[in-house]
Amino acid sequence: MTDTDATEADVAATGFRPQRADARRNRARLLDAAVRAFSREDDAEVTLEAIARDAGVGIGTLYRHFPTREALVEAAYRSELARLCDAVPGLLAGLPPDQATRAWMDLFVDYMTTKRGMAGALRAVIAAGGNPYAHSRDALLTAIGTLLDPAAAAGTLRGDIAPADVLASLSGVSLTAGDPAQRDQARRLLDLLMDGLRYQPGTTARAGR
Repeated sequence: MTDTDATEADVAATGFRPQRADARRNRARLLDAAVRAFSREDDAEVTLEAIARDAGVGIGTLYRHFPTREALVEAAYRSELARLCDAVPGLLAGLPPDQATRAWMDLFVDYMTTKRGMAGALRAVIAAGGNPYAHSRDALLTAIGTLLDPAAAAGTLRGDIAPADVLASLSGVSLTAGDPAQRDQARRLLDLLMDGLRYQPGTTARAGR
């Protein structure tokens, strides 16, 4: 059986046709260009044609992936969320779990800065009936829990930390010092948060399981 035959057999069995590699690359470029465009203060003036041009594709390619402006905005936001959450395994593979947690916090602040920049575009999605935030909290809590568990097991972070408390704390730092010009302050605040998460004798199993 050839690769083409195998692909057609998969489509027949599942009803799903995987995207070709070039289609995946085009989609990724479009999402990156959309994040850049919709994060600007004048995002209402951004045209889909300009986004397609920035991504290096034609407007027809954009519409094949994203039939409406709202679909593109929502997909761009979800892509940024996935990028943040998908970073967890790589950080844990390359760093001790407490250091991986601290590195992820920097990525979280970057994500929140992007989210705030896209606020106007995201409000338009919600006004049109969309819900780009439907699964955001669950995804973030899962990512945080995945970082906390091995750090608690290694004895480097406390074992009684609820992921929801960490998420609330990170959101507070991002609101206070989320502007790119405030990165030094954000790093100091994140270091203070990490100090509060360090292991203390007598702590119990992590809360919120």
